[in-house]
Amino acid sequence: MNFSNKTSRVFGKIANKAFPHIIQTFINRLYVYVFKIDMSEFEKPCSYKTLNALFTRSLIKPRNTDAKPFNLISPTDSLIMEQGALKDYKALQIKGMEYSVLPFLGLSDTKEIESIKDYKFINLYLSPKDYHRFHAPCDLEVLEAKYFSGRLLPVNKPSLLKNKDLFNINERVVLKVRFSYNKEIAYYVAVGALNVGKMSFSFDVKIKTNAKFGDAIYTYKDCFFKAGDEIGTFEMGSTIVLIANMLFAKDAQDTIKMGQELALLNKNS
Repeated sequence: MNFSNKTSRVFGKIANKAFPHIIQTFINRLYVYVFKIDMSEFEKPCSYKTLNALFTRSLIKPRNTDAKPFNLISPTDSLIMEQGALKDYKALQIKGMEYSVLPFLGLSDTKEIESIKDYKFINLYLSPKDYHRFHAPCDLEVLEAKYFSGRLLPVNKPSLLKNKDLFNINERVVLKVRFSYNKEIAYYVAVGALNVGKMSFSFDVKIKTNAKFGDAIYTYKDCFFKAGDEIGTFEMGSTIVLIANMLFAKDAQDTIKMGQELALLNKNS
């Protein structure tokens, strides 16, 4: 196990420790202050029994969303770090830093590879201040989940600029999904990062991340989500990468809230 994974596991144990209430409240309030977290949609900091419970906080009430049959809403509160068209099956982790999406997605089937040649990508970066749950960007069906073990390097801007092929190095869970609107296949990828000791998924407790057993593939039948439904949770910040046939509704470097319109879908003829 490499240093970043060990660090993340140690941090995870500390973050899950429940300190006496007065100490825990101080820790929670300090974290909120340091990272300038807007808690208006969440419980008060003193109500969380561990730091991890604060990281993975849920909304007090569901958000109104901009979901329509023909669009994608943002699955996260995040920064659109980068977006663009795939070029020779390559995407940008950040400007000037390309990586191949074929190993990223674990694609080897010729038909699957050919089907994504005109797709686009969006990288959504969650910082430590952000709400850490991720949601369905539209009505969809989850067909498959692939877990790729790997490192847990930071996914912030300095690390993206420094580490070549970071998205192919870091651990990740690749969801192969089918959009209900046009029946097209797309990919929804949760990328692990430093101090993300765990990524959990609401539809399958068997998916274990930062794990010792290596890669795994899970397949599903009738695993449906409506736009805005919760899909999973990051512990600390990370990145969601969407790879799909879509038209952008926002620009790179825009900040976006979960539920706001992110992209438009093409209607399948």
